[in-house]
Amino acid sequence: MKRVVITGRGVVTGLGNNLNSLMDGLAAGKSAVQSMPDWIKYKGLNSRVGAVAPLLNENEIPRKNRRSMGRISILGTQAAQQAVLDAKIPPELLTSSRLGCIMGSTMGGTEAMNEAFEIMIPNCDLASLSAMSFFKCVSHTVSMNVAQYLGIKGYVMATSAACASSLQALGLGFELIRSGRQEVILCGGAEELHPIVAGTFDILFAASTHYNDEPKLTPKPFDQERDGLVCGDGAGVLILEEFEHARKRGAKIYGEVAGYATCGSGMDMSQSNCEGMISCMRSALKDASLQPLDIDYISAHATATLQGDQAECEAIEQIFGNRVPVSSLKGYIGHTLGASGAVELAASLEMMEQGVIYPTLNLKTVDPKCNGVMHVRKAIKKEIRAFVKNSFAFGGINASLICKQLKD
Repeated sequence: MKRVVITGRGVVTGLGNNLNSLMDGLAAGKSAVQSMPDWIKYKGLNSRVGAVAPLLNENEIPRKNRRSMGRISILGTQAAQQAVLDAKIPPELLTSSRLGCIMGSTMGGTEAMNEAFEIMIPNCDLASLSAMSFFKCVSHTVSMNVAQYLGIKGYVMATSAACASSLQALGLGFELIRSGRQEVILCGGAEELHPIVAGTFDILFAASTHYNDEPKLTPKPFDQERDGLVCGDGAGVLILEEFEHARKRGAKIYGEVAGYATCGSGMDMSQSNCEGMISCMRSALKDASLQPLDIDYISAHATATLQGDQAECEAIEQIFGNRVPVSSLKGYIGHTLGASGAVELAASLEMMEQGVIYPTLNLKTVDPKCNGVMHVRKAIKKEIRAFVKNSFAFGGINASLICKQLKD
C-alpha cells in the first residue's frame, strides 16, 4: 500500500474566499452567520439565518465554462483553483491521466433546480428550459464542471451523501492512491445556500429557529441552548498525492492521510446513532494503525442538533474518554453540508501546522448530556501529531478520516 499525503488546500467559506481568511476568522472568533430577510417569503420556513460565502471574480472563469455552472460549481471551481496553485501542480500533470477529481455535494445546484421548476411547471413546457439547465442541476455538477474547467483526464467521480459527501470524496481518493490507481487526486466538495436546503432541515426540526434576530449567537454546538444547525455555503478542496511522487517533485506536504473509514448505522433515517459513530472511528483508527492515545485533536461533526451532538459526544467519550480536545467549527461558518468535511479538514491541517486548536464558537454552557469530552472553550496551544475529522450524514452514513504529521 502506498502512502498518501496532502499537498494543496483551497477553501471558500462565509469568512472569505481563501484559507487565510478562514483561519483569521477562526482566530478572531468571527461568525459568518447573518439574517436572510428574503427568506420570509417562503411559507413554512421558520429558520431565516445562513452563512453566505463571497463569490469574487467569478467572471474570471471563461463564459464557455461558466455557462454550465451554477453557484455551487463556481464555488467548487474557485476552491479547486486555489488548491492546484497551492500544490504547484504543473500543467502537464494536471491534464494527464495520472490526476483525478472527486467532488461531493448534497445535490446539484439548488438555485438552478428552483429556476428550472418555475419555468417548466406552469405550462409543463420542457422546451422552455435552457440547454445548460441540466448541467447545473445534476448531482455530479461540481465534479464534472471542475474537471472540465481544469482539463482533468484521470478518474472523475462524484460522492453524494449530504454532510459526509466531501469526506467520502477524500476517503475514496485516499484509497485510489494507496492502491496505485492514481498518483494525484483533487478531492473535496461544495454546497450553495438556498431555502430549499435550509427548509429540508427545518421540516425535520433540525434547523435553528430561535436566533433569527440574533444570528451571531447560532449555531451553538454542544451548548444546552442549541436549537439546530445553520446552513452555509462554500467549498473545500484538497490535493491528495502519493508520497514518493510528491517528494520527487519537491511539493510542500501539509500532512499524511493515515486512515479512513465509512459505514452505515442501519438504524434510523434521520437520527444519529452512537454505535455507528463508534464503529466508524474505531475502524479508522485500525486502518491508521493508531491507538486512541495517539490522537491529539478531534474535529467534531457537531452541527448543533440536539440528538446529533449528544450521540457524537457519547461516541467520542467511549473511545477517547475526556483527554482529547474536541471542537466544532460550525459556529463560525455554519454547516456547509457537502463541503464541510473538506473545509474543516483544511482548517484542522492548518491548526496542526500552527500548533493551535480553535474553540467551539457560541459554546457558553455545555449541555450535561455532552459533558463527557474535553471541550475547547478558548484557543489552546498544543502539538497535534494526529487528529480525527468526523462527518455524519442523514441515513446513518458515517465517515472518519485521520491525518498525522509527516514522519519520513
